[in-house]
Amino acid sequence: MSACPKPFDSQLTSSDSLATVSNSTDSLRIYRPNEFNNPDDLNTSSQVNPSPKDTFGLVAGWGEYPQQVLQALKRSGYPTVVAAIHAHASEDLEPLADALEWFGVCKLGRMQRFFHAHGVTKVCLAGKLFKDRILYHGSLWLTHAPDTECIRTFIPSFLSRRENTTDDTLLGAIVQSFHRKGMHVVPGTDYATELIAEEGVLTKRRPNARELADIEFGWNIAKQIGGLDIGQSITVKNRSVLAVEAIEGTDACIERTGTLCPVGGWTLVKVAKPQQDMRFDLPTIGPLTIERIANSGGSAIAIEAEKTIILDRPRTLALANRKGISILSKPHAVAQSFTV
Repeated sequence: MSACPKPFDSQLTSSDSLATVSNSTDSLRIYRPNEFNNPDDLNTSSQVNPSPKDTFGLVAGWGEYPQQVLQALKRSGYPTVVAAIHAHASEDLEPLADALEWFGVCKLGRMQRFFHAHGVTKVCLAGKLFKDRILYHGSLWLTHAPDTECIRTFIPSFLSRRENTTDDTLLGAIVQSFHRKGMHVVPGTDYATELIAEEGVLTKRRPNARELADIEFGWNIAKQIGGLDIGQSITVKNRSVLAVEAIEGTDACIERTGTLCPVGGWTLVKVAKPQQDMRFDLPTIGPLTIERIANSGGSAIAIEAEKTIILDRPRTLALANRKGISILSKPHAVAQSFTV
């Protein structure tokens, strides 16, 4: 969830179904492809089309994604109100929204009351939150002053410690909180469908044999890391893992790789989690990703087709072509070797 002010130096298909996963809140139902068997559960499948009268609430964090989702909703004629997160969201959202209010990151109850006052029935979570800054720079309770609904939502993770504090668990708890209030969280990519990466080589330059070997080597490793809800990205050279993304995010992982491998020529492998919930935390690349990879000596990117967001696609691909960086969008169902 670009910034106001700029905070830190970083950045479904119709056959989807709902299934429970072990590393999310116990009763959370999430999207999983090609197993659709319960279209009424929580009314969140992309097969359930909202009526034209639905009003959307957009919870906006850092980056370009919130603006692109908002623009897509407006093009489709949906009234949209925005809960913009302080020190994360961009002021550029204000002229596009039917209504916008700024909130602290832990004011979950206030956001929900704002949405209720505007008749919101559907909610999209869009944009990055800087989890390390929120949780580990000062006291969460004193610095951010969570409201009652926020405390209630996160008691299992932060007070009773019955739950962990992984992204799936925390974001899943937020989804459940909105559901308790009668608002259904839906994927922003159901409306901004042009952001989802299709299969194939997306750049003029194809990955070379060494890069293909690194992608093949790194793909299942990245999937396993995603399955543990550690991160979505690894960097690889000569079939050796250089860096693994964790709480610091992809940008810091890329920059660290540049320090570890100053000779360059490495590959970024960025995948969706095996249990990926399409409503939040989708892997994303954009112009800033390309700039950082180029500045840090990377030469190729592998992403997961149908599960990855490409922000500002024309600018992203043009920049990759100019920098000589190859982008391969790999079929998510394929885990073995492949050729281009």
